[in-house]
Amino acid sequence: MILTPLTHLHAQEGVAAPPAAVGVIALKTHPIPFMSELPGRIAATRVSEVRARVSGILQERIFQQGSVVKQGEVLYRIDPRLFKVRVQSAEASLQKAKAVQVNAQQQFDRQKTLRERSVSTGVDFDAAAANLAQANAEVALQQAALDEAKINLDYTEVRAPITGIIGAALVTEGALVTAEGTSSLALIQQVNPVYVDFTQSVQDLLALKRAVAEGKLSSPSPGAARVELVFDGGETYSQAGKLLFSNASVDPNTGQVMLRAEFPNDRGELLPGMYVRVRVEQAIQQSGLTVPQRAVTRDADGKPQVYVLAKDNTAQTRQVALGAAIDAEWIVLSGLQAGETIIVDGAQKIQPGAKVVPEVWSSPKQSAADDKAK
Repeated sequence: MILTPLTHLHAQEGVAAPPAAVGVIALKTHPIPFMSELPGRIAATRVSEVRARVSGILQERIFQQGSVVKQGEVLYRIDPRLFKVRVQSAEASLQKAKAVQVNAQQQFDRQKTLRERSVSTGVDFDAAAANLAQANAEVALQQAALDEAKINLDYTEVRAPITGIIGAALVTEGALVTAEGTSSLALIQQVNPVYVDFTQSVQDLLALKRAVAEGKLSSPSPGAARVELVFDGGETYSQAGKLLFSNASVDPNTGQVMLRAEFPNDRGELLPGMYVRVRVEQAIQQSGLTVPQRAVTRDADGKPQVYVLAKDNTAQTRQVALGAAIDAEWIVLSGLQAGETIIVDGAQKIQPGAKVVPEVWSSPKQSAADDKAK
């Protein structure tokens, strides 16, 4: 191809590039949760020691160590022979007492009939009545002794007091266990749900309360505060928890306030003693601003800035002050106002003052929600 002088002149001058297409969003205020990330530790909701309630030789261990046991499930068996004999003895004593009771009842009925015929004296009738009362009391006493013997026989089967994970067996077969002993046979921990105990400095907690009192923040409604668990690797636990309470007192040694949350643990991922991070929603900024993280760039000094779309569709840089990150967004502390439009996608293709072609930008989460709605 042969270039004419005019063509060659245009080639040297070049042709102005068309305005770049960029993705933009209009800023709107919305409630922003104030999340605190605090250190915590997993704790069982219930802990129970398995103890012998009668004394005897441990005959058999039933459970598998480290397994889940149900409330009422037999864990150990104590030699029951002596207790069976005591039940038989109590049954015999009860039968004897009942025989005496029958005889006393007959004597009383006879004396009552004779008295009605004016044949017997009042002294004989009173004696018969007293003997019957004593016989009835003896029957009640022997019945109670039999019930006690049966209860002790039932206690030879040591059962789980709660449902949970049972630890190691602390005694072996053949050992003598006593009802008065202080040592336990095993330990059971209920781990579904679990507690998470975590602490916060009293200064941070008071600062939040002051911000709420001044109207800068508002408290979440009771039971609505969001609580999340974060593992050491940064992974967030799949199920949310609920905040139970915060102590009204401060630990004088650490200056910390104790808080507790409860989390479901259906799959047994949370084990007592684990260290975790707890994200808890402690306040809400009702009219807050956030910007997508991808909209933020840095100037030569490393300060955060965004491109703001002017009325003539030119891109202008604006320095901003940013707060904490929430998912894929930054909280804006200052530098932007509701109603302004910022460039989210395509900022790397433009320079300050450049003309752009704005297109409405949707986050991947919003796009997925829109597709699902269709």
